[in-house]
Amino acid sequence: MAKASKSSGKKPVKTAPKKAAKAAPKKAAKTATKAAPKKAAKTASKAAPKKAASKKAASKKAAPKKSAAKKSARKPNAAFMAPLTPSNALAEVIGSKPIPRTEIIKKIWEYIKKNNLQDKKNRRMINADDKLKPLFGKAQISMFELAKVVNKHVS
Repeated sequence: MAKASKSSGKKPVKTAPKKAAKAAPKKAAKTATKAAPKKAAKTASKAAPKKAASKKAASKKAAPKKSAAKKSARKPNAAFMAPLTPSNALAEVIGSKPIPRTEIIKKIWEYIKKNNLQDKKNRRMINADDKLKPLFGKAQISMFELAKVVNKHVS
């Protein structure tokens, strides 16, 4: 009796063609019993990484806040801050006082912009005037060569 009451509670699986109606319930029952545990296992395994991923994401979101505080305590590189003595050619542009490499580049750019020495068509190129010609060694250089030129004229 107990078996009959359990089976009567289940609804039969509907299939589209009538010919396959006899074979379909057997196949559906087999695949349903096989697929149900697999699907449950897949969904359980998918749910677990998502929870772990969300925890990781939450910890990653918290990490940048900590690193932002560390960035404010960052110290400049001592090599860039060391005062360098310019050569005579460079001293005509920036002055003869020993200053850090970063300040030398800033002063050269101030001079270039003040005297409008960037090329009009190609803004990457710097045209040399009377003071910059001995420094550059040619009539025009690329802005990417500027650090190389400064390196030759400091000690």
